[in-house]
Amino acid sequence: MLLTVAILFAVATFLAFAFLGRAYLGWVVAAAELLLAWFLLGPTNWVVYGSVAGTLVGLAVLFGSATVRQNMVTRGVRRLIAPMLPVMSETEKVALDAGTVWWDAELFSGEPDWESLLRFQPRLLTPKEQAFLDGPCNELCAMIDDWEIQQLGDLPDHVWDKIQSERFLGMIIPEEYGGLGFSARAHSDVIVKLSGRSIAAAVSVMVPNSLGPAELLLHYGTEIQKKYWLPRLANGDEIPCFALTGPENGSDAAGMRATGVVCKGKWRSSDEEILGLRLRWDKRYTTLGPRATLLGLAFELHDPEHLLSDKEHLGITLALVPTDLEGIEIGTRHDPLGIAFHNGPSKGRDVFVPLDAIIGGKAMAGQGWRMLMDCLSAGRSISLPSLSTASVQACTRITGVYASLRKQFGLPIGRFEGVQEKLARIAGMTYQMDAARTLTAGAVDAGEKPSVVSAIVKAWCTEGMRTVTNDAMDVLAGAGISRGPRNPLARIYQAVPIGITVEGANILTRTMIVFGQGAMRCHPYAQAEIASVRDPSPAKFDEAFFGHVNFIFTNLSRSFALGLIGAWTPGDIEASRGVRRSIGHMNRLSASFAITADVAMATLGADLKRREMLSGRLADVLAWLYMASATIKRFVAEGEPDEDRQVMQWGVDHALFETEEALRGVIDNLPNRPAAWMLRVVVFPVGRWRRPPNDANKRAIAEALLDQRTLRERLTRALYTEGPDDRGLGRLEAALVTTLRAAPLEAKLKQAVKDGVLKKGDTIPMIRAAVAAGVINDDESETLCKAEHARREAARVDAFEADEYGELRG
Repeated sequence: MLLTVAILFAVATFLAFAFLGRAYLGWVVAAAELLLAWFLLGPTNWVVYGSVAGTLVGLAVLFGSATVRQNMVTRGVRRLIAPMLPVMSETEKVALDAGTVWWDAELFSGEPDWESLLRFQPRLLTPKEQAFLDGPCNELCAMIDDWEIQQLGDLPDHVWDKIQSERFLGMIIPEEYGGLGFSARAHSDVIVKLSGRSIAAAVSVMVPNSLGPAELLLHYGTEIQKKYWLPRLANGDEIPCFALTGPENGSDAAGMRATGVVCKGKWRSSDEEILGLRLRWDKRYTTLGPRATLLGLAFELHDPEHLLSDKEHLGITLALVPTDLEGIEIGTRHDPLGIAFHNGPSKGRDVFVPLDAIIGGKAMAGQGWRMLMDCLSAGRSISLPSLSTASVQACTRITGVYASLRKQFGLPIGRFEGVQEKLARIAGMTYQMDAARTLTAGAVDAGEKPSVVSAIVKAWCTEGMRTVTNDAMDVLAGAGISRGPRNPLARIYQAVPIGITVEGANILTRTMIVFGQGAMRCHPYAQAEIASVRDPSPAKFDEAFFGHVNFIFTNLSRSFALGLIGAWTPGDIEASRGVRRSIGHMNRLSASFAITADVAMATLGADLKRREMLSGRLADVLAWLYMASATIKRFVAEGEPDEDRQVMQWGVDHALFETEEALRGVIDNLPNRPAAWMLRVVVFPVGRWRRPPNDANKRAIAEALLDQRTLRERLTRALYTEGPDDRGLGRLEAALVTTLRAAPLEAKLKQAVKDGVLKKGDTIPMIRAAVAAGVINDDESETLCKAEHARREAARVDAFEADEYGELRG
């Protein structure tokens, strides 16, 4: 009995030290405890005591002394481990080295530094940026009629003129080159405001400010290139596009077939031969391509005559190609689900450009893959997360107003719990997505290039747009599926698959980038282990591998201990009790994620790359933890307003429930079953802790969205506010104001019916009867009639004559 107690006490001591990240010291202390017990209890069971204590002492000496360990263990471990580690190609190495890690690395650590996140202050808008949003941006929004754009198949000329003259295409270009020089947050806010009015207009603005000629020139262009091209791009004299995807390559950008050959040729009308490139390409899905005057092109560069280098194959290269050159076919359009932004194919046959067409000049020949990877994260952090957030904010406004106006069975449909469940999810995801958008933009403004986080917000926000839009369609029902100028939801619904597909399809983004790249970049030791396994000196591998061993024991003990109590929050975090408890659960889940990821990588090795269902679930864990972090960060940064508490709680509860679901999915499907059984004990020692948002929470959120409650306004304050003349949302908002004005009078009618003074029936005849019965006066009758007319008008959908319908587009 005493032997068992002594051993259990030693194990508990080891786990306590491991919990604090001191596993090696834990071995020493546990060994000392057992030796002391042996001494105090006498020689009974000395073989057991001695063997256990001796083993622990040996481990402590072996692993605590780097010199002893390297000579006795490290070389053998390296020979054993090397075949299990994945071999990375050069393109994979470039992709992994691109960008930076940020809060994603903290989530992978098992012990996130919450103080650093809560102290982080994203950059605020400058007065100039706010003035642009209130001035030119609102003016552009007022000019936009999305139904007109759909029917034209393009933005009207006066809208294009406004975009170009106000330098909307040059938001990321510094003022010294003629641009607006906006922060990432201001850039994002502009896209949100435009997206709420027209996705086609927003895409036309956001693409030149994302990965493309301007971004690449800013980072890699020569000064001559910058001074020539950037002012023209900023003021709209040049319309840019970037051609990357071809018939054979999509998400596999490195598999492109476009080629360039270094040779001599004649440039434009000159008779003199100069050194340049002969280009051939076949590209598609190029946004703004049909309208572009300047095409950014990615291609494989070859130098068979060694005019530039002693290498024949130089690699992926990026160049700027004017679209009016001989041999270029451009101008035809794809139709991306009826959303009327320009998108189309282009072809080039023996197109000659001078050598200085290469972005960055000849020194950057063959460096295109690195350039693309380095620049991808900033644009991916802004464009689609902003568009998706604007779309769900629009859904929040539309459904909140419509559910207040539309009546069935004598009640506004927003009072039915089935509808309230949808409204709660719409509001909760809107709050969560906007929190993630603003936090990520703040990271970009702080100098980060968050490659993994940008993939998370791109994929999870576009997926959130799909979920919320489907819910909004359920609420609007027939009014949602009837296209026309009265229906602002249809265009959002049509656009959903576009965001999910572009800038890296979400299926591959989830499995290959969020976890595949995240496991290497965010893990504190994995990338160092792979890099050091072929280093001739054992010291680097020793540091990485045994640091990893300590990391594993630390997270194993943390996950198990926190799994027993549910949550643990450091005492120095200043937040309300509910927020602190949510942070405590995230600490537990971070440790559980770290140990689960390590076990998956250890048992599957390089095969994990092909086990995309497992890596996708691990990506879900990391992504939902980030979304929950952003939700908490926003709530605390805004002073924990009571108006947002329910919707914040929905966002956190939903994210952490999905996190546990994903962890459970990994454990249930891990091929190594003994490892899975061990993980189940470590991660869920007493079962699951998190539940999805409860019904009371959902009801409270839904009620706060209806009528003129402040929550709807708070969730959608970044949107442009339409006037009553707007045929879509503006019409609904005006109708709601009118009906709410009549609400006390409607209550009088109901009471009169209950008292037997009036008979229940159609509204207008009942209003007339109420006047005759003296229940209301003539002025009140007029108010009620206006409200009924507004309600009916709000519920009306578009209808077209046969010949008009036949001419409809999209």
